[in-house]
Amino acid sequence: MSILTVLELLPLLGTLVIAFLPKSANRTIKQVAFVISLVVAAVSGVMAYRFRSGTPGFQFVESRPWIAAFHINYAVGADGIALVLILLTTILVPIVILAGWNEAEGGRWSVKTYYMLMLVLETMMIGVFAATDVFLFYVIFEAMLVPVYFLIGGYGRGERAAAALKFLLYSLFGGLLMLAALIGTYIISTNQGGGTFDITKLSMLQIDKPTQNFLFLGFFIAFAIKAPLWPFHTWLPGAAKSATGGTSVLLLGVLDKVGTYGMIRFCMTLFPDATKTFTPVIIVLAIISILYGAFLAIGQKDINSLIAFTSISHFGFITLGIFAMTSQGLSGATFYMVNHGFSTAALFLTAAWMVKRRGSSQIDDFGGLQRVTPVLAWSFFIAGLSALALPGLSSFVSEFLVLVGTFTRYPVAAIFGTLGIVLAALYVLLAVQRSLHGETKPGNENMKDLNLREKVTIAPVIAVLIFLGFYPKPVLNVINPTSTAVMQHAGASDPAVKAGK
Repeated sequence: MSILTVLELLPLLGTLVIAFLPKSANRTIKQVAFVISLVVAAVSGVMAYRFRSGTPGFQFVESRPWIAAFHINYAVGADGIALVLILLTTILVPIVILAGWNEAEGGRWSVKTYYMLMLVLETMMIGVFAATDVFLFYVIFEAMLVPVYFLIGGYGRGERAAAALKFLLYSLFGGLLMLAALIGTYIISTNQGGGTFDITKLSMLQIDKPTQNFLFLGFFIAFAIKAPLWPFHTWLPGAAKSATGGTSVLLLGVLDKVGTYGMIRFCMTLFPDATKTFTPVIIVLAIISILYGAFLAIGQKDINSLIAFTSISHFGFITLGIFAMTSQGLSGATFYMVNHGFSTAALFLTAAWMVKRRGSSQIDDFGGLQRVTPVLAWSFFIAGLSALALPGLSSFVSEFLVLVGTFTRYPVAAIFGTLGIVLAALYVLLAVQRSLHGETKPGNENMKDLNLREKVTIAPVIAVLIFLGFYPKPVLNVINPTSTAVMQHAGASDPAVKAGK
């Protein structure tokens, strides 16, 4: 049994244990969920230690027949890109559980149901990054919608039912397009000597360019909705505003990465010619996402909506790096996924604590917090600096790689992308000034600072942001070989540097 399968089964084991606990045993349920998530994180650390970073192919491979009549297998494996995203998942889940220790109370359903949904979701997030059978990926891709739908609709706030339904409908529409493209790809593989859903075998198919274009669009639109990329983003602000802090962290910090991961793993790998055809259009969409998300973030009055629109801008950067078709851009985009996960976690967690203490999510209601809750204020401030990619924090490294990689091939796009950095400084610093500085607003005088549990929760997130800002080499060493292999398969190479430049 592969260590990846162990990682998938452990959260399910925790779910089973919780299922047999009484509904009233809230404290025990939380402890079981937290301990299981820590065990999963520890096992993923062992997997990372055993990973051979100089090897671009899949490791920890396991394949077992599932639906033999259609050549569908339970097949998993991890290369450098999948590994770092699995680690992101397994690190954030225990942080989310500890940070939102009491956020499930008062929901539509029990605390027991909440933590069962969390652990089931963790299994699916690991599985979707580990799947090397495209049909298995699709099944998990769709199944993830169920726990997220119930986490938003059952434990969120405000118009949570409408937000959950909108998220579900958008995602289902994208999934149907992917299913159609998936079936088409399988039929082509059948006509070329034996049907298969194995991604390695599918990547070697000979597909004419018009057919590639249609199949590419089926996958890409599904991933663009999940990412989300403009103009497929409209489900996100409502979902982020309505979800609990923990759900928002997993939604934007991990689940949305499935979209950009899918662009690399499936769009570029299976349809390299179509990737080159649509690259100019996608570059334009990425630039629009960067600027659109940044401009709208500047005008937001709700703190969760602000974070949601910053993420739209950041996913524009990630998509830009992917389709710049350079090794620097692709490595930067993958590293950006990791950094955005931790940066978004810091923002949403600190914002959730602010909202809980103030009883409001309006930014203007948080004035003067630096005097009253200095640790909370500094945590939010560092998270904001990470969002604007300040040098010394990890997001700067990834954003720099994306822009450098883009400039070598699309200099105009890189220039417009740089404008997004300027706008990021505006929406972050304005939010910091309005919420942390100035006179203490009435109602904030007696706000409590972070307690020990909250300090223990936020400390490792900030530590990762700072550590990878000064020493990104361990992660880049894992990512780079896979990025190079993806580029080579897609038939792209870095532009040659002209003499004298």
